[in-house]
Amino acid sequence: MAKYFLLALTISLVGSVLPYPNPRSSDYIYPFPFVSKELWGGRPATGGTALNNPVTYVVIHHTYIPGVCMTREECSSAMRSMQNTHQLINGWADIGYNFAVGGEGSVYEGRGWTAVGAHAVGFNTNSIGIVLIGDWVSNLPPTRQLQTAKELIAAGVKLGYIRPDYMLIGHRQATPTECPGETLFREISTWDHFTSTV
Repeated sequence: MAKYFLLALTISLVGSVLPYPNPRSSDYIYPFPFVSKELWGGRPATGGTALNNPVTYVVIHHTYIPGVCMTREECSSAMRSMQNTHQLINGWADIGYNFAVGGEGSVYEGRGWTAVGAHAVGFNTNSIGIVLIGDWVSNLPPTRQLQTAKELIAAGVKLGYIRPDYMLIGHRQATPTECPGETLFREISTWDHFTSTV
């Protein structure tokens, strides 16, 4: 009986010191299709810096070009195109974003949860950068794409990579740019954790 009491007490204490669940991301089952870099045909990074997780900011972007993709094949092609530009033309270590969300509702792995991105100067070392593939200046992304972006952020919090009290911003709040597009920016300004002051 004493053995069971000690076991229950240990479990209770362990549970009380963790601020939120922190399962290993490799064991986590995402509520959306997750496409690893290997599956979309990406090259390995040529370098990188570790993020100090959990991060304070989530920065939302749009690609503008390439446009919206509605199949796994189209989105994988868009990811390869972006990685080619970022690595081969810009000279970056990898695709700039931590994650991308396709119009069909899948998440595409970029630099992932633990590597500093190259997406928002001044915020890269303390943020996760999520790009919604497409041009969202005048049009709203598909509902599934928006929902997946929200679910990805929630997963980042649950996994311990994003602070529970994170701040959500659009790229234009970090750098003078139109990104993430006027229509998408108006949309994210209604989401939980959006902050108008940075």
